[in-house]
Amino acid sequence: MNARFDRIGLARFAGSSERLARIVTIASVAFGRSLLWLMAAIIVGCGIWMLLPPSKGNSAEPVKSDVATEPPPSRDAGPSVSPVTQAQAPAAAELDRLRISSQTWRRGGLGSKALVTFTLRNDNDYAVKDLEIVCAFTRRDGSHLTDRSRVLADTVTMKSRKTFARIPVGVVNVNADQAKCSLVAARRA
Repeated sequence: MNARFDRIGLARFAGSSERLARIVTIASVAFGRSLLWLMAAIIVGCGIWMLLPPSKGNSAEPVKSDVATEPPPSRDAGPSVSPVTQAQAPAAAELDRLRISSQTWRRGGLGSKALVTFTLRNDNDYAVKDLEIVCAFTRRDGSHLTDRSRVLADTVTMKSRKTFARIPVGVVNVNADQAKCSLVAARRA
C-alpha cells in the first residue's frame, strides 16, 4: 500500500492516519468539556439571576403613584406651612374628569411585550400632560398576574380626546390574556 503512496508522493502521510485520529479524539474531548463548562456557567448564572430581587418596574406589587397628597390641617394647629410652595409643586389634574374611553392590547417584541392602544377623554377646562397609566394583566381565568406602569409626556388639550396607539408598557407574562388600564396621575399643562 505504501507503494501506491510513493507513486503520487504521499508516502509521508501513510502513517499519519493514526495521529490524525488521535488529534481528532483529543479535540472532540476538549470541545465536549468546554461545552459542558459553558452549560454549567449558563445554568449557575440563570439561577443567580432568578434569586435577585425584582426591579421597580417588574415587580408584581401594586404600583403606587408618585403624586404627593397632603393630609388635611388639624383644627387645633395654627396655620400650616407647606414645605413646598404652591408655585413649586406641579398642579395635579382632577382625575374624575379624565377617563379612558376605549382600550385594547396586543403582544409585540416576539410576544413578550405588551402594546396598549387606548383613547383618553379630557373633560376638564384645561389641558393635561404627564399622564401615568397602570395596566393590570390577568390570566384567562381572571387571576391577577402583574401590573405595568408608564408615564406619557404627551398633552391632551381641554375638552378633547386623544388616541395613543401601540404604547409599550413593558414585558408581560406569557399567560397574560386580558389587560385593564387605568389612569393614575396627570398634571395640568
